[in-house]
Amino acid sequence: MTMQQIYLAIPLLPLVAAIVVGLFGKLMPRSAAHILTIVGVGASFVLSCYALNHAMSSAPYNETVYSWLKSGNFSFEIGFLIDRLSAMMMVVVTFVSLMVHIYTIGYMEEDAGYTRFFSYISLFTFAMLMLVMSNNFMQLFFGWEAVGLVSYLLIGFWYTRPTAIYANLKAFLVNRVGDFGFLLGIGLVLFHFGSLDYSSVFSVAPQMADVQISLIGHSQWSLMTAICILLFIGAMGKSAQVPLHVWLPDSMEGPTPISALIHAATMVTAGIFMVARMSPLFELSSTALSFVLIIGSITALFMGFLGIIQNDIKRVVAYSTLSQLGYMTVALGASAYSVAIFHLMTHAFFKALLFLGAGSVIMGMHHDQDIRNMGNLKKYMPVTWLTSLIGSLALIGTPFFSGFYSKDSIIEAAQASTITGSGFAYFAVLAGVFVTAFYSFRMYFLVFHGAEKWRSVKHEAHHDDHDHHHGLSPTDDPHEPGWVIKLPLILLAIPSVFIGYIAIEPMLYGGFFKGAIWVDGAAHPVMHVLTHHWHSEFHSAAGMALHGLMSLPFLLATSGVALAWFFYMQRPDIPGKIQTKFALINQVLENKYGFDSFNERVFAAGSRLIGNKLWQIGDVSIIDGAMVNGTAKLIGKLSGVVRKLQTGLIYHYAFAMIIGVFLMLTFFTKV
Repeated sequence: MTMQQIYLAIPLLPLVAAIVVGLFGKLMPRSAAHILTIVGVGASFVLSCYALNHAMSSAPYNETVYSWLKSGNFSFEIGFLIDRLSAMMMVVVTFVSLMVHIYTIGYMEEDAGYTRFFSYISLFTFAMLMLVMSNNFMQLFFGWEAVGLVSYLLIGFWYTRPTAIYANLKAFLVNRVGDFGFLLGIGLVLFHFGSLDYSSVFSVAPQMADVQISLIGHSQWSLMTAICILLFIGAMGKSAQVPLHVWLPDSMEGPTPISALIHAATMVTAGIFMVARMSPLFELSSTALSFVLIIGSITALFMGFLGIIQNDIKRVVAYSTLSQLGYMTVALGASAYSVAIFHLMTHAFFKALLFLGAGSVIMGMHHDQDIRNMGNLKKYMPVTWLTSLIGSLALIGTPFFSGFYSKDSIIEAAQASTITGSGFAYFAVLAGVFVTAFYSFRMYFLVFHGAEKWRSVKHEAHHDDHDHHHGLSPTDDPHEPGWVIKLPLILLAIPSVFIGYIAIEPMLYGGFFKGAIWVDGAAHPVMHVLTHHWHSEFHSAAGMALHGLMSLPFLLATSGVALAWFFYMQRPDIPGKIQTKFALINQVLENKYGFDSFNERVFAAGSRLIGNKLWQIGDVSIIDGAMVNGTAKLIGKLSGVVRKLQTGLIYHYAFAMIIGVFLMLTFFTKV
């Protein structure tokens, strides 16, 4: 096989599997659904590893596969850009997707939509691969919209649940807001650059750095600033940055494997990948970088606060995802693009692990997701307990775990940055360390340690004769799921521990992304500062971890864990007293800072009001009232007038004829 054939096979194998299973799944044995899709995604993973190995030793592959459309001087093409950035993303996407496919065999075993689910997740993998492999804006937008469409189908997979339908509609509409900005940005690129090809646009970009355009009235805007902010608005939707973050927590209504697939390595990281890919444009606008930095800082800190009060195990992990996406965005704003992609990679493994671990707990608890009803599951689910502990330690940035290397690098990048907003960003990511550690281990202690609270819940349910569909029945104890669930947990736990240690030096300081990511070192010297620290203070990954044991972030993380242990293991009465004492703050957090209520009252209610008025005025009054019924009434009135002329008397008609002849002679006879 040629390299082009290999690159074609990587996205097409999951697509073919999705089509076959989707169209003919009901005609095949149930097991054929997971066999075909796992083989397709597994082959894509193997080929992606080969592509990464090839990209390590070869020049980037940048070729057009075929021209889709030509319009005047513009050409819209399908093509692949395979460099180390895209190849690394391909490996991460296909690996996490493969783990989710395997996990789904056990999680969705009894679900009626088994084959449909496998078709969807395989199609999602195809869409994400097309996004990361694209070499032009048009194909990027195709993949961008395709992952949005399939995520809509997946979030609302259980379509008989009103909450699931609400959640997928919310995700779809919020992403359309971001995508509108994204499309406007692409339109500006096409209008001013005359091309959608990455290499063509990036090569001309420095010459366009000082171009000014009129957007509103006669006010002048930097073209680069306008393009980058509009593109980033698209990223705010996909990567769930404030204020376009509201769809992500509600998307927990989908099955747990979807939470892992969408919120770990794939859809939500599309925005991070896109900004890193567009580094030659973003580096030309410090204003856009400051905008990115501040939005990321707000998301990192304030979404972490919301994780503290959540009691649904999946929503705790969802708000953790929001916060970590904010960390990645801070790195992008600080011009540390490689650090953002590094955290994207490490986060993909441990966040997928945490989501799948949460799913294992939900299965063991017979679909009870309230962490207040759990406790001491360590005794009954040892593999889930250990892997969830590894994921939590990686998430909070424990030295030697993968999350430590990427998270601490982001904190250093924020500290080293000098652009507007960097001071707030440094405070936000530093405070976020304590918050993350607190809510992560609050969940961990409540789920895996302490009293077995589900016993009292079972007892009450038994006496109240409740429906036991959700929650443990009186005769059941929690149980560890089968190996088809445990195997993905173990395979994801391994990179959650080691990948950061192995990859930090080549990815951040070894030129791994050279040629794929461009940074103006003179204007934004953050990576130079980090490189100097690495060579002068750390020397190695082990040195960085040992130094981290004496750092402020480690102290904050340790304090967060200790406080969570004290509150929820030693003095469980204290959190309730604090909640009562600070009822106003708790209410603000419960209301999610009012974003949802604002959207409901202003945008949703406003849209319904406008729609209602358009219906009343346009449809009822103008179309039905004036045009349809009005025409009928007018004809009726004219008919009534004409009817009076039809008397049936001959002399009336003769008189009318004489008058008619007289008028004709008057007007048509020349004098």
